[in-house]
Amino acid sequence: MPTPARRIAPPASGDNRPYAFRAYPPETLRRALRQMYLIRRFEEGAEDSYMRGLIHGTMHLSIGQEASAVGSCLGLRDSDQITSTHRGHGHCIAKGADVARMFAEFFGKETGYCRGRGGSMHIADVTRGNLGANGIVGGGLPIAVGAALSMKMQGRDDVVVCFFGDGANNEGAFHEALNMAAIWKLPVVFVCENNKYGMSVSTERSTAVPRIADRAAAYAMPGVTVDGNSVSAVAEAVDGAVARARAGEGPSLVENLTYRQRGHSRSDRNRYRSKEEIKAWIARDPIPRFEAEIREYGIMDEGAIAALRAEVEAEIAAAIEFARTSPAPDPAEATRDVYTA
Repeated sequence: MPTPARRIAPPASGDNRPYAFRAYPPETLRRALRQMYLIRRFEEGAEDSYMRGLIHGTMHLSIGQEASAVGSCLGLRDSDQITSTHRGHGHCIAKGADVARMFAEFFGKETGYCRGRGGSMHIADVTRGNLGANGIVGGGLPIAVGAALSMKMQGRDDVVVCFFGDGANNEGAFHEALNMAAIWKLPVVFVCENNKYGMSVSTERSTAVPRIADRAAAYAMPGVTVDGNSVSAVAEAVDGAVARARAGEGPSLVENLTYRQRGHSRSDRNRYRSKEEIKAWIARDPIPRFEAEIREYGIMDEGAIAALRAEVEAEIAAAIEFARTSPAPDPAEATRDVYTA
C-alpha cells in the first residue's frame, strides 16, 4: 500500500492564506521549516568543514534556494522518486535524508550514503526515493524519464520529480526528455530551479525565451513560472503537476525563480554579478519569509521557532562529529561496488 501524501482536504473557499497554510496541517508546516533550517545549516556546516580542511574537493551550495527544494517535496509520498543535480543537498534533505550520513559521505567515510565513494555530487538514498544527485548538467533528466516509464509500466500511481538548473535547459537531454515524457504521458514533473546563472553565464545571455517554462508548449505540456523563494507558490505549482501526473495526464514543467547566495562552487569569485544584486536577493531570503508566515498564521511562536533552530543546531553538530569519527573506507576494497559491462 503506497504511503499516503501528506496533504489534507482541499481548502474552503474564501480562505485567503497562502496555499501551503490552506492545504497542509500545522505539523507538516513545522516539518517544512525544520527542513529549511537543516538544509541551510548543513551547507554552512559543509562550507565551514571545507575551510577547516576536513573536506577535500569542491562543493556546490544551494543557500538561498531552500524553498524550492522543500516546497517541491512537500506533498510527495515516500514511494515517489526524485532525481537531483550537482547542487542537490537541499533535495536530498527535503526527501528525508539523514544529515549524519550525508556529512559522512562528504567526509569520504564508510558510513556515508555511498560509503564515501560519491561525495557531494553523487549522494543517493533509494530507500527515500532519491535516485541520486548527478555531476553531469542535465544528467538527471533522462534518468527521471526512465524511472517514470518504469512506474507507468508497473501500473503504479507514483510520480518522479526531476530537479534541474537553468543551465540544463539548453542541453539536448532536456529536449529529448521532455519530448519522450510527453509522447508517452509519463508521470514526471520537471522542476527547473532557475537561479539566474549557469556557472557564470546569465539566463538572459544564454536562453532565447524569457521564461524557461515557455518551452513546455513545444512538448504539449503545461508550463508555469513561480516565485521559487515562496514555499507556498512552489508547493501549489508542483502539487498541481503531481496530481495531473498521478491521474495519467502526463508531464508538466515548473520553473522556480530563485537565487544562489553563494558562488557556483567554492572556487567562484563572483566577478560576473554585482554586490548590489546579491544583496537584493539576500533580502528575499526564503527562510525569514517562511518564518514570518509561520508566526503570522499561528503555527509557531518565536519561542517555538528558537527551540527548533536550537534542535537543528544540535543535530548538525552531532552529524559532523559522527562523520569526523566514522571509519574511512578500506583501501583494499577500492573496487567494491564498481561494475563494468
